Amino acid sequence: MSLFFDRWQQLKRDPRVVWAAYIALAALLVALPFVTDWAFGRAWVRILAFALLYIMLALGLNIVVGYAGLLDLGYVAFFAVGAYFYALLASPQFGIHLPFWLLLPLGAAIACTFGVLLGAPTLRLRGDYLAIVTLGFGEIIRIFLVNLNAPINITNGPQGINLIDPIKLGGFSLAQTHPALGLSFPAVYNYYYLFLALTLAVIFFSIRLEDSRIGRAWVAIREDEVAAAAMGINTRNVKLLAFAMGASFGGVSGGLFAGFQGFVSPESFTIIESIMILCMVVLGGMGHIPGVVLGTVLLVVLPEALRYLGPLQQALFGRVLADPADLRLLVFGLALILVMLLRPSGLWPSTVRRRELSADEDVARQEQATVYDASR
Repeated sequence: MSLFFDRWQQLKRDPRVVWAAYIALAALLVALPFVTDWAFGRAWVRILAFALLYIMLALGLNIVVGYAGLLDLGYVAFFAVGAYFYALLASPQFGIHLPFWLLLPLGAAIACTFGVLLGAPTLRLRGDYLAIVTLGFGEIIRIFLVNLNAPINITNGPQGINLIDPIKLGGFSLAQTHPALGLSFPAVYNYYYLFLALTLAVIFFSIRLEDSRIGRAWVAIREDEVAAAAMGINTRNVKLLAFAMGASFGGVSGGLFAGFQGFVSPESFTIIESIMILCMVVLGGMGHIPGVVLGTVLLVVLPEALRYLGPLQQALFGRVLADPADLRLLVFGLALILVMLLRPSGLWPSTVRRRELSADEDVARQEQATVYDASR
């Protein structure tokens, strides 16, 4: 076993093996829509596109929660800001139809501004208090979107905004089928490849942030804010930057969501969405980019796969014994509980996080042993 492990470590350090793995992964991602469409149907290609959107969202929240250690339960508000900004300026709602290349960075900037507005009054809050304030901020944004239809109709209230312009890159509309290289690329394929390119850019940006001075400052604040301030880190500005960077990722994802769906409404931005995005970060491994990607893919794909529990019951028992919707949520909840009990650091934690939890467990065992000896 040790020989196998040593050989594996040597292969990981071999640049040829690393490049071969990257090339194989790139080929898989490019071919994935065609394979998924052939094996499971085109609806699953759409699910893959949504998974890429949620990866961008989860990586944005990972900056706030995973790096800086700030519990944010209202992150979906920035998703909503980006989506509604795109919808209002690319639909018949105001009669304005700005191009995609202009709306996306502007939406990120607007969401970034909202992130600073949220972060500024919460700099002295931590833990549960910060969670409650951010939860309230998310609900305030959603309620504003519901009620901003009177006396002047801005958001169209609970009915939402439809007929949103599809994403266009110059004269190339992603909402149309395009032939290329002897293949046909339907609209959902086009969106998948755009989301894939932007997701890879967000991953690259997150990796660079993690290795930067700012990333190390965020980790220092997460571990001990008092010690970080004593070492000369401007905790105020660094925490504000974490909120702003995370919010900008949410704004980009919101704009892509609006252009992809062609419709937005306040029902898409409830507290449940914030909790699901937080679960993606925690389940995969806080502060670890591959772990966050894994957790997001699982939490997007697993609920959809569990929809087949109804046909499975019909095939096994001849009838449906339990409502698939209720059973799906039950199995999903049990899976989350089991993972958190068995893997408290996440499915794919970072080495630093794994060492921290191992040290905490060792300290807890020593304290229990001390209490036991004292009781004797």
